[in-house]
Amino acid sequence: MSTPPEQPPEQPGASSSSYELPPPNPPQSRSQGEPQGQPPQSQPQSPGGYGTPVPVQHNPYAQPTPSPYAPSSVYYGPGQPGQPGAVPGQPGSGGKGGAGRAVLWAVVGAVVASALWGGGVLLFGKDSGSDAAEADLRGYTLKSDLCTAADLSAFATEYPQPDSDPTTYSAPGQAVDSMSCSEGLKKTGSSYSDAYLSVEADLHKKTDPAAEFADIWLAYKKRATTYVVTSVAGFGDEAYLVTEDTVAPSTTGSGSSGDREVILAVRDGWLTYSMNWSVYSSSLDTSPVATISEATGWVKSATKATLAKLKS
Repeated sequence: MSTPPEQPPEQPGASSSSYELPPPNPPQSRSQGEPQGQPPQSQPQSPGGYGTPVPVQHNPYAQPTPSPYAPSSVYYGPGQPGQPGAVPGQPGSGGKGGAGRAVLWAVVGAVVASALWGGGVLLFGKDSGSDAAEADLRGYTLKSDLCTAADLSAFATEYPQPDSDPTTYSAPGQAVDSMSCSEGLKKTGSSYSDAYLSVEADLHKKTDPAAEFADIWLAYKKRATTYVVTSVAGFGDEAYLVTEDTVAPSTTGSGSSGDREVILAVRDGWLTYSMNWSVYSSSLDTSPVATISEATGWVKSATKATLAKLKS
C-alpha cells in the first residue's frame, strides 16, 4: 500500500474558497524634484479603493502658490514677474502702474505751470491780468496844512477877517493821499461866521479816478431839484460847477432866508479837487447876501491860485 503525499497544514482562518487577493499597488516613482531619502508622497485613494485614504503631505521643496489677496510688486518692462526684462518697483501700463503714471504727470504739469507763471512775473513784473499804470499826479504833492497852502485871497474883499481856528488835516495813504481845510468867513465887525468855505484834494496813487469823477458830481441833480450842475472849461482835464440857491425874500418884508452854495470840482490827471462856498441867510440878517454869480467868481479865482500852489 502506497502512502499518500503529505498535504501542507491549513492556515488558521483561511477560507476554503478559491478567491485570490489582488496584487499590491505598484510602487510609485519619485518625482524629479524630490531628493533621495525622502518617502514618496502618498496619493489619495479614490472611492471604492482599498484601505484608508492617506492625507497629502506637505512638500517643503515645492514652489508656493501665490495668494490672490497678497500684495504684488508692480513690474515694468517686456517681461513678466520672474521672467527676463522685468524690473520690479516701476509703474507699468495698467493697474497700479497706470495710476502712478497719472499722478506723476499731474505733478509734472503743476511744476511746469508754476515755472511758466513765475517766469512771466519775472519777465513782465506783473501778471497779465493786472492794470498797474503809473499814477499821473501832474506834479501835485501832499501838503501837511492845506489851509496854509491854499490861496484864498479872492475872498478877502468880502470877508476880511481870517478864521483864527481853521480845521485842517493831511492823511497820507497807500492808495490815496488826502488833505482838507475848513474855514469860517467873516465880514467886517462880525462876531460869527457869515459864510463857510471848505477845500479838499485827493492824490490817487493806485487807480485813475477818471471813470467815476463825472458820476459823482452829476449825481447832485438827483439829490434835489434845486441843484444845477454845469461843465466848466479851463480847469484840468474836466471840471463841474454845482450851484444851489434857495434864498427867498422874507414874508415879513425885511431880509431874506434860505441857502446858497457854490462848488467847483476839478480833476487834473489823478488829482481830484473841490472848493465849496456856502451861506445860510435868515430873516434877521440885515446885510445883503452874496449872489451865486459873485460867489462863483471868488471860487474860480481861488481854485486857480490854490491848484498852482499845490504843485510848488
